[in-house]
Amino acid sequence: MGGQAKGKKKNKPKRKDHRPNQDVGFVGLSPQERMKLRMHEKAKKKTAEKYSVQQLLEKTQESMDSFDFEMAGLFCQRALDVDSNNLQALDMLGHISCELGHMQKAKEVLLRAVELSPDVGHSKYMNLGQIHTGQEAVDYYSRGIHVLLSALEKQETVAQAAAGAAAAMTDEHHELPTAKDVSVAYCSIAEIYLTDLCMEEGAAEKCREFIERALKYHHDNPEALQLMASYLFSTEKIQEGKQYLLKSVGLWLPAQKESAAPCTTEEDVQNEVPPYESRITTAKLLIESEEYETAVDVLESLLEEDDEVVQVWYLSGWVCYLQWGKAKEQREAEGRGATEEEQEEWKALQEAARSYLTNAKKLYNKLRCDDQPMLEHAEQLLGELGGEMEAEEGEPAVDDDYEPCSDEEEDDGTPMEH
Repeated sequence: MGGQAKGKKKNKPKRKDHRPNQDVGFVGLSPQERMKLRMHEKAKKKTAEKYSVQQLLEKTQESMDSFDFEMAGLFCQRALDVDSNNLQALDMLGHISCELGHMQKAKEVLLRAVELSPDVGHSKYMNLGQIHTGQEAVDYYSRGIHVLLSALEKQETVAQAAAGAAAAMTDEHHELPTAKDVSVAYCSIAEIYLTDLCMEEGAAEKCREFIERALKYHHDNPEALQLMASYLFSTEKIQEGKQYLLKSVGLWLPAQKESAAPCTTEEDVQNEVPPYESRITTAKLLIESEEYETAVDVLESLLEEDDEVVQVWYLSGWVCYLQWGKAKEQREAEGRGATEEEQEEWKALQEAARSYLTNAKKLYNKLRCDDQPMLEHAEQLLGELGGEMEAEEGEPAVDDDYEPCSDEEEDDGTPMEH
């Protein structure tokens, strides 16, 4: 009996695995990248279980209020991990990214907010305007103003409604616009026509038009008044410009000087004080209009706030030099010799100018700034004043371990422009 050939074993069909593939989305990633992504997902889940989005945004705001933008960015990103379409979180992260100098990230986040809610919330357009220049910036600011005006009109419509309804609207949109916001936005456009687009046809007329609109919505806006002063100075209307400038400074400088008084809170004062960069322009305009003592007050407050800005040291030295020269000219014009008291005053101004300019030059080199005209002018003034001051002669010179400032601070070194 011949043996039969054994039949081949039939392979049993494999059982289908209906469990979800945990590695979907990990294809093509290195082991390190997979581990990082898994850790991120684990942290995201843990965050969602421990904190609500609103709690994370409150933490974000607290960090922003204390100028800890790195920490604010971490809290805000966690909020977006939980709710990627949260408009408040997108707006806040856009602003935080701008503060940290992460402009590409800011653009992506803010444009996402525009995509989700083009007609509600003006702050994203204001931040986009700050990121861009020229006509692009004007376009973003204009869209923001359109949103602002629509919101203000809506507020007027519901003005007679119950207070609770108004509060509900505030919670939903996270921002309640004011006429002052409109004024500030118009100032931003006017400034572009005074700088980036100053050579465009009709730029001067557009600049004045937008400043007047800003003053229409907030007639006591220091920034708008100062912009009008800059505009008038640029058109050789010095006396009229000086009136606007002094009115602008009078709205915030006295309160800032008296901010130590018990009846005045720091928050109240800061709400009225223009931004740091704007106050540098204030000092320049005051020097140009020969309001030297007021310029000194402004510059001293700037140094107390931040002593890492070369231009503020330079302007402080320049104004002391101008005061020194003016005092000598007055005595010579009167045709009499200087008294001992006057000679001491001249020497004090001369030494103050030397000290400020010496620090300006040393800080300039430390920070590797790039403003040759300012450096040359400082050196010229020092030459007339008797040369650089040694550290033991006056106030302490800039520390050798001085840390460089940000790129934005380095860029803010232009001499006397409006």
